[in-house]
Amino acid sequence: VQLQASGGGLVQAGEPLRLSCVGTGSNFNVYTVGWYRQAPGSERELVASINSNGGTYIRDPVKGRFTISRDKTTNSVYLDMDSLKPEDTAVYFCNTNPPLPNRWGQGTQVTVSS
Repeated sequence: VQLQASGGGLVQAGEPLRLSCVGTGSNFNVYTVGWYRQAPGSERELVASINSNGGTYIRDPVKGRFTISRDKTTNSVYLDMDSLKPEDTAVYFCNTNPPLPNRWGQGTQVTVSS
């Protein structure tokens, strides 16, 4: 399975943004997929994940602001981010959860200005 993240950009604090992850491979929809982020000087962290049945996990700092969803018809997983804060600035990646090696890609940069 391969995954490609997109949708990042520069936004002001309080604005929303939607990230998209498109997967390839006939069995993509059986995987739990996660959105991860890595801020400069920090470890990569799991932000949210969704399993094949639609069950979700949202990390506490973004709970209530971020929503993860998936569309099995298009092999897509979305991360809807509302009320963005400067501390959400990071490169965002999608990968399976647990992550597969060598599947990180370049990610998509999200920059939130204050």
